[in-house]
Amino acid sequence: MKTTHRIHFINSQKMDTIPSSSVHLVVTSPPYPMIEMWDDMFKRQNSSIAKALKHEKGLQAFELMHRELDPVWQEIHRILIDGGIACINIGDAVRTIDEDFGLYPSHSRILAAMLKTGFSALPLILWRKPTNAPNKFMGSGMLPAGAYVTLEHEYILILRKSSKREFSTPRKKQDRREGAFFWEERNRWFSDVWFDLIGTTQKMKNNAIRLRSAAFPFELSYRLINMYSTKGDTVVDPFLGTGTTMSAAMSTGRNSIGFEIESGFRDEIFSIKDTVIDTSNDRIRHRIQNHLEFVQKRFEEKGNLKYINKHYKFPVVTRQEMELFFNPLASIEQIDGNTMEVMYSDVPEENFEGDWEELTPTRVKKRKADQLQLF
Repeated sequence: MKTTHRIHFINSQKMDTIPSSSVHLVVTSPPYPMIEMWDDMFKRQNSSIAKALKHEKGLQAFELMHRELDPVWQEIHRILIDGGIACINIGDAVRTIDEDFGLYPSHSRILAAMLKTGFSALPLILWRKPTNAPNKFMGSGMLPAGAYVTLEHEYILILRKSSKREFSTPRKKQDRREGAFFWEERNRWFSDVWFDLIGTTQKMKNNAIRLRSAAFPFELSYRLINMYSTKGDTVVDPFLGTGTTMSAAMSTGRNSIGFEIESGFRDEIFSIKDTVIDTSNDRIRHRIQNHLEFVQKRFEEKGNLKYINKHYKFPVVTRQEMELFFNPLASIEQIDGNTMEVMYSDVPEENFEGDWEELTPTRVKKRKADQLQLF
């Protein structure tokens, strides 16, 4: 199996190189309106934003910034297949403009724009960002009523184009079965609050580029790609940045396309090829090790597990996990100026066939598996 990953460095996020209804998933994090580190970027897109900020018209600047993002949501709707999913990581902003401190709710503004474009909203996710700040309050400290709560979370908006996706061909059905997640992962991932993600610290040589980056944790994009796409799908990130979404797509056997207006990110993006094989295969081992620990604990608490995964030969909870398989990364090559190709192995690095008799019934009962509701 192989996948391709293309990068476009352009002056806007117009995605006219992508055919309509050809993409399965979008995972992205845009520049955050009214966060000062992105002011200059927005000002370059529209001089009226600079005027609004100069004259301390906060709400006007906020709206103008979002009007620069609105065409991206329209393009995302165009390129997604029916049933395709868009996952937008966004944080709100707090800022003092003209001596007035207030919240600028980007998540609700983007959600409204995407609904207007034609998307249907699915339940969103809040991910809690860990903080080491010694003083977590804003405003008047311990004195009412001028203290303000701190923003320690970001939103992942999840939207779908049209109705639920259909998997009509034998190949896509098989890709879907192999792309299953463990029962215990499903319970953790499909929660509306994530507490266990760690923000990404930028380690770049170019400090100016670092200040314009907003990389989210690898685990965030890795989970979303596993949750809302299957092997061989195409994932697009219109705000590619340092390439986190592309790295996660490589790690999960998906194709990917990224768009970025900042050419200074090129070296950072292509450096993925130096680390992604080890990173991805370590993540596979970690998932398997976590599952084996879960299996042992589950047996001690509830007794036998009913099914055996046919690739790894270890117990799983449901029939839907029996064909789950993680393709190890074998090689990666930059094949032209903007394209990388990844090759995968079709066999596991190791299987776990062993003495599982005490954890599984002697004879697996044939029964209809419990159905999980998948979008």
